[in-house]
Amino acid sequence: MCLSCGKTDSSYIPNVSVNFNAPLTDPRLSKLTAFGGAVVISGGVLGIIIYRSPTGGYLAYDRCSAYEPEKRCAVTLDDPTLTVTDPCSGSKFSLADGSPVKAPATRSLKQYSASVQFNQLYISN
Repeated sequence: MCLSCGKTDSSYIPNVSVNFNAPLTDPRLSKLTAFGGAVVISGGVLGIIIYRSPTGGYLAYDRCSAYEPEKRCAVTLDDPTLTVTDPCSGSKFSLADGSPVKAPATRSLKQYSASVQFNQLYISN
C-alpha cells in the first residue's frame, strides 16, 4: 500500500514560523498610524503585509499570492491601500479580510495573528 504516491499538492502556501514584534513607534510601521495604512515587512514566505483596518485593528497577511502559490508571486500594495495585486495573474485581494476581489483567484491570502499589547505590535502564527 502506497501512502504517498502521486503528485504532491503544491497549491497551498507553506507554513513557516512567523514571530515578529516591534513597538508601534518603529519607523518601519509609520504608515500604520493612519487607518487604512499598510506596510510590508520581511518574514513569512515572501514577506508580510500589515494593514491597519478602518476599525483600528491590525491584520497581517503573507505576500505569497493565494492564486497558484507554487509560482511564489508576491502581491504588491495598491494605492489606495485597500487591496493588493498579484502581478503574475492580475488577481486582487481585499486587505479588509484577505478575500479575492478579482479573478482568477478564488482563495484568500494566508493570514497571521496580529495583536497589540503595551504599544507593541505582535505578528505570529
